[in-house]
Amino acid sequence: MQPIILTIPIAISAAVTIRADYQNSRRVVYVFKPLTTLLILLLALLAPAPIDPLYQGLIVAGLIFSLAGDVFLMLPGNTFVPGLLSFLVAHLCYIGAFVSGAGLRVTLWLVPCAAFFVIFMRLLWPHTGALRVPVVAYGTVISVMMWQAVERAAVGAAVGAVAGAAVGAAVGAVLFVLSDSALAWNRFVKPLRAAQALVLGTYWAGQLLIALSVSV
Repeated sequence: MQPIILTIPIAISAAVTIRADYQNSRRVVYVFKPLTTLLILLLALLAPAPIDPLYQGLIVAGLIFSLAGDVFLMLPGNTFVPGLLSFLVAHLCYIGAFVSGAGLRVTLWLVPCAAFFVIFMRLLWPHTGALRVPVVAYGTVISVMMWQAVERAAVGAAVGAVAGAAVGAAVGAVLFVLSDSALAWNRFVKPLRAAQALVLGTYWAGQLLIALSVSV
């Protein structure tokens, strides 16, 4: 079976989770939320022609920590910080993957990525209270992750070698940032309409594209 076929059950599991979340069916969410990320992890793990074993390993590690973050964030009680830390490590793994091979890249793509970080953190700053330091730390890491994914896509597009995979990973990174931004806004500033559909939909779409970037 080609791992790409897993996109079908991934989409179904994601839809079931989002619907169950709106219906407050916690048992269904507890099953299908981690299952969706687990299927994405499996897709990356079973890639038939990985671009690079190190890249694949780091993406798989990032998905494992993302799975842990999913579990923490869906549990009742004060598990936001453990979930945040799990995703922070996941993004560090993704950064490692995106800089593997050519190292840290610095071009003009830094400007829009840094501008987004500064503006969004400025908007969140008055609302984060005791969580200000971990939120800013997390925002820094995920912004660097997005920046390096975009830098890698620009290099890939220039050389034409892994352009499709690199661009897919960059789009996935941007979607991941949008997901976390919506989550933070909904939690700290103002509830959003269709928050869960927006947060989870962009999150899993981003993770799926990152996982698919493991293969050429």
